[in-house]
Amino acid sequence: MEAIILQILNGLDKGSAYALIALGLTLIFGTLGVVNFAHGALFMIGAFVAVTLNRIFNLSFTVIDETRTDFLGNPMQVEVPYVEQWFGAETGAAIIDWSVPLAIIVAIPIMALIGIAMERGLIKYFYKRPHADQILVTFGLAIVLQEIVKAFYGANPIPTPAPDAFRGSFDVGQLIGFEPFAIVYPYWRLVYFAFAAIVIGAVFAFLQFTTFGMVVRAGMADRETVGILGIDIDKRFTTMFAIAAIVAGLAGVMYTPILSPNYHMGMDFLVLSFVVVVVGGMGSLGGAVAAGFLLGVLQSFASMSQVIDLIPGINQVIIYLVAIIVLLTRPRGLMGRKGVMEE
Repeated sequence: MEAIILQILNGLDKGSAYALIALGLTLIFGTLGVVNFAHGALFMIGAFVAVTLNRIFNLSFTVIDETRTDFLGNPMQVEVPYVEQWFGAETGAAIIDWSVPLAIIVAIPIMALIGIAMERGLIKYFYKRPHADQILVTFGLAIVLQEIVKAFYGANPIPTPAPDAFRGSFDVGQLIGFEPFAIVYPYWRLVYFAFAAIVIGAVFAFLQFTTFGMVVRAGMADRETVGILGIDIDKRFTTMFAIAAIVAGLAGVMYTPILSPNYHMGMDFLVLSFVVVVVGGMGSLGGAVAAGFLLGVLQSFASMSQVIDLIPGINQVIIYLVAIIVLLTRPRGLMGRKGVMEE
């Protein structure tokens, strides 16, 4: 039972990332009708926003510390971060320690601007083009963004730690009645799952309970009728592209302590997230989220050593096998809408 619960937690952790990226993909496809293969790059950019902010906070200058000496008895030169000089040693150290959560504040406007620039500068010219053209141009854009990041940050992963308060593991087992230390799980992974749940809930609440969201949902169902009513649906769709970019970026920011950012991480997650979207049903927001968590849990169980010993390599293909089975039995996906990508 302990192993099962642990694998469920692992699956929810992976599923959170899949669900957030797939949610953004579905927002873009559902509102704009664009298959955006550059969406994984937005996840990557969000991660590197956290990396950049951490580096900025760690910028330092050299001072002579008279209280410390080297082996020759000379005063030592030490590096003092600027934030510690500006805000004091204790506050400055806390700012550096909490650089990843603080990156959320910075990432929101940055990702919104990037999303608007992508939509207005490139994507809008492909609204009425075939999906194959959209895939090619957005895939090319993803490669360009990936190579730009590689040029500035290098090819190696860049460790970005979580705050000290969330390092280590939490005794989940004792919380639910098991023996102490029977089920322990990293704090930050639990934080990521909670964060994903909040973001997903906020997006659904925004679409369901605000006037803006209701107009967008109406535009997703019948864009021409909404336009006839005098509503500038294009501006609202641009806003939705920005929101989708923010969701992907925030997913990347909070994932940095779990997976050290590298230039190809966006492409790694993109392929799996597109499978999630297809399994959930093209254009279905609920389907994307449900499929993200479902496939994350299945992939986690398939990664158990007992399963791999029985079926070698199953952890690498389980998501694709599930996709094949779902599409054979439900061609529109689990919650797909009639007519989406069926013309």
